[in-house]
Amino acid sequence: MPSSTSSAITLNINGEKHTLPVDHRTTLLDALRERLDLTGTKKGCDQGQCGACTVLLDGRRAVSCLQLAVAAEGREITTIEGVADGDELHPVQQAFLDLDGYQCGYCTPGQICSALGVIKEHAAGWPSAATDDVRPEAGPPPLTADEIRERMSGNLCRCGAYVSIVQAVARAAEVEAEGARTGTEAAV
Repeated sequence: MPSSTSSAITLNINGEKHTLPVDHRTTLLDALRERLDLTGTKKGCDQGQCGACTVLLDGRRAVSCLQLAVAAEGREITTIEGVADGDELHPVQQAFLDLDGYQCGYCTPGQICSALGVIKEHAAGWPSAATDDVRPEAGPPPLTADEIRERMSGNLCRCGAYVSIVQAVARAAEVEAEGARTGTEAAV
């Protein structure tokens, strides 16, 4: 007897559970946009190349166009709609706004979700291809413009707002680090 090609799944998105029937081939991106009307996550290339569909899965960056919805069941999914705290913008969102880290805005949700992941990865001491000293005892490298550009390289901006995006990520990382020191860290 052939197995079914669809099932009901429960996705935990932005702290809320959503149960829906999906074809097993449905991507997380299509489930978010087409089934749950969470259209902040954008469909760009639909091939994992542009980063417009970046979301956080258990706090780590993921391109949702390559993630099957059924494989995301049981994981904590954060989309751009879940980043702010009510009417208060997350420091990353505020930095993008203050420093014009967007132009048309299409890539901005993916850029912001990726920036959230970048800041956590850097704070945890994860090296990048731009990191000079990758020894664990060296600690996190300085979050220079080169480090930010390398870490954000999976997110494309067709408008070319890269200079402002790098500045926004740097400012948000400073705010996050200051919050961690004072115990007022913004959590996502």
